[in-house]
Amino acid sequence: QVQLVESGGGLVQAGGSLRLSCAASGRTFTNYAMGWFRQAPGKEREFVVAISWSGRTSDYTDSVKGRFTISRDNAQNTVYLQMNKLKPEDTAVYYCAGRASAYPNDYYVRESDFNSWGQGTQVTVSS
Repeated sequence: QVQLVESGGGLVQAGGSLRLSCAASGRTFTNYAMGWFRQAPGKEREFVVAISWSGRTSDYTDSVKGRFTISRDNAQNTVYLQMNKLKPEDTAVYYCAGRASAYPNDYYVRESDFNSWGQGTQVTVSS
């Protein structure tokens, strides 16, 4: 398993932007499919976005489509989540997750699909 560390969270006004980073270490990252999940206060953790290890395919939950963009730099062992037009309902702890995959274009959307998790980074969007 890889070790994952998120960064980039913070406080931003509605309509603003943040970029989250997830740095991986410990073993090869190249064949790891990655995802971002979030957990708002009083709610269960939910899927946000996923990307295959090739970077060619991805999936987004409907509420963030057109606003969030996932990308990865395999040479830097890092996954990014660019979040634009942020809304108060995006307020949550954001978690990076990863899993090895034999298929370069497969991505995963369930929590149970992933076996490596970061500690989370807080994103707060004020109205």
